[in-house]
Amino acid sequence: MKFGMRKPSLRKSISARTTGRAKRALKKALLPGYGKKGSGWLKNPKKAAYNKIYKKNTFSIKDLFK
Repeated sequence: MKFGMRKPSLRKSISARTTGRAKRALKKALLPGYGKKGSGWLKNPKKAAYNKIYKKNTFSIKDLFK
């Protein structure tokens, strides 16, 4: 488990803002339960628990300037 600041990646940041948006919009239109809050706990509870702990223990460089 990582603690502290996450290493920034420009490539991943750009990818998350462009390609993923179209895929998410399509899935949200077709699948009724997709993107609903809390659905990660039903689908994969082990991964959801890891992500919750990771989110609380790490921060990005952008958080330093807020």
